[in-house]
Amino acid sequence: MPSRSVALALALATLAPLAAARPSAASYAERVQEKTLPNGLRVLVLEDHKAPVAVMQVWYRVGARNERPGYTGLSHLLEHLMFKGTDKVGPEEYSRTVQKNGGNDNAFTSQDMTVYFASIASDRLPVVIDLEADRMQNLRLTPELVEPERAVVAEERRLRTEDNPTSALFEAVSAAAYTAHPYGWPVIGWMSDIQNATADDALAYYRQHYRPDNAFVVVAGDVDAAEVFARVEQTFGAIPRPEAPPPLPMRSVEPPQRGERRVTVRKEAELPVVALAYHVPNASHPDSAALEVLAGVLSDGQSSRLYRDLVYKKQIARSVAASYDRESRDPGLFVVYGQPLPGRKIGELESALLAQLEALQKKPVEARELEKIKNSVEAAFVFAQDSLFYQAMLLGQSEIQGDWKKVDEVVPAIRAVTADDVQRVARTYLTADNRTVGILEPLPSTGKAPRPMPPAPPAGGAID
Repeated sequence: MPSRSVALALALATLAPLAAARPSAASYAERVQEKTLPNGLRVLVLEDHKAPVAVMQVWYRVGARNERPGYTGLSHLLEHLMFKGTDKVGPEEYSRTVQKNGGNDNAFTSQDMTVYFASIASDRLPVVIDLEADRMQNLRLTPELVEPERAVVAEERRLRTEDNPTSALFEAVSAAAYTAHPYGWPVIGWMSDIQNATADDALAYYRQHYRPDNAFVVVAGDVDAAEVFARVEQTFGAIPRPEAPPPLPMRSVEPPQRGERRVTVRKEAELPVVALAYHVPNASHPDSAALEVLAGVLSDGQSSRLYRDLVYKKQIARSVAASYDRESRDPGLFVVYGQPLPGRKIGELESALLAQLEALQKKPVEARELEKIKNSVEAAFVFAQDSLFYQAMLLGQSEIQGDWKKVDEVVPAIRAVTADDVQRVARTYLTADNRTVGILEPLPSTGKAPRPMPPAPPAGGAID
């Protein structure tokens, strides 16, 4: 099976090249057509005729948040198993069929959803529609198929988390930051849960969550919306709404943190790492845009505060970054993290990071700095929409959070952010009582080159 390891931010970066033509200036609410089938499946279609290409994404409203203790990682395991075939389509034949028709496909799982997507010539879109409708209802989940894939996932966890000290640190930070909400569980699952997962577990999870009334389809590209609706209704519409009620909603709410938490991970590594994680609201909250700008002020490029002060001027850090998890369905984390230069102490870097946050709390950012970051955030958002894939992703992410039409509110919200807003959210959320600190303490090295820090914390992100 081809690699399906797709961190959401990485997927957007790699699958959103700039095209020569710009999308229409009309709002998404004006451009998108939608329909809900009798079985509950929602369909969103965005016509964009700049190239004879179409993107189809099937979003299932299930991720790590829907799991339970002892059964973590089932969402991710099932994503792997969705490529193992049906009675009509053999194992791995889905991807081979898409490729034979000139397309490419992939999938990812996150805390909040599982998404399957394919890009293909628009006249071959029916091929993908038929394949996706088939595996929504007819997936084969026998022990002979499940057990080898379970071993693949276990090895994936070893390579990406247990043998990667930085990833192991972020996993520990997330587990410490959340005490009630399942965002504290890794998307890939805990190793013992992966090893104990059975075909019956996977089948029960599939039947519970992979149903038309728990999913929606997004199609973007050189298509006719009426034809897409007709084909989707012919295929997906034939899937009956299950008699069993839909899955119970995940209702856990993380209580306010009442004091700093600290976690230390000791693993073989060349250099230490420090991570500061703060609970923050997601994109549905009015403070989201200001938090997005705050993250940019801290780490957007080499002129950002963290890089300019800690890497370039003081030469304390080898690398530094800030990450805001705005796309989570529930409140997520704002993480500031860094790796010191060899010879510099981890405590020195932690103090320097905290000093940068304190400076933002004490003094508003200057007008020129604020405008630069707002322009950068807006430009990244606007230019990336030259990609059909990214436009579909925006619609899907907003729909997962409650309403796809809210994607039209992103740019106006960024433009409205003031220096006082940035200072206010820094004071409100980046506090000691709301902080979880993670420290990676290296054990003696084997002499291998140090691993570079990932571009964003994997905790809470999407994986294969």
